[in-house]
Amino acid sequence: MDKFTTLTGIAAPLDLINVDTDMIIPKQFLKTIKREGLGANLFDEMRFDREGNENPDFVLNQPAYREAEILVSGDNFGCGSSREHAPWAIKDFGIRCVIAPSFADIFFNNCFKNGILPIPLPQEQVDILMKDAEKGANARMTVDLEKQEITTSEGQVIPFEVDAFKKHCLLNGLDDIGLTMEKAAAIDSFEANQGAQRPWV
Repeated sequence: MDKFTTLTGIAAPLDLINVDTDMIIPKQFLKTIKREGLGANLFDEMRFDREGNENPDFVLNQPAYREAEILVSGDNFGCGSSREHAPWAIKDFGIRCVIAPSFADIFFNNCFKNGILPIPLPQEQVDILMKDAEKGANARMTVDLEKQEITTSEGQVIPFEVDAFKKHCLLNGLDDIGLTMEKAAAIDSFEANQGAQRPWV
């Protein structure tokens, strides 16, 4: 999993509440178990019409936000079904951080396991970041996970909280497999010891 330390990039304003996982990645794209390629269908029903043409009004289709790496959105982001394809699609598109007043629990935890930093903040602070994001490509935010700070394009610093264990995993690029592999030496030692004590097993 990719590490997350400090990110400076374009923030896209998606001022919607209850953005569910079917909006993030519609059900017809869930046939794959590969994490790559899903970014092309992120927010598919909002980004494209029925003929596959881009909707020019959708924020991620606008020139200023095509390279967005941060998404600022509304309350209850990631609600709906518990599909892990949702963070896969967000990450594959290039977004590494999502900021919202609240997140659905399963989506929130899936983000950390896929190298995405979800940041819940009070509505008044999200409003500040939303206005900053609306300035376009020239308004670049910085998200510093080590310091637990977001810095707006104008230099305003907004602190955020994050679980210490989840922070450790993101800073070191550790998903569930990576966490297990950290214990590889202990596992090998245990297996060797068990083999010596119980050779018949």
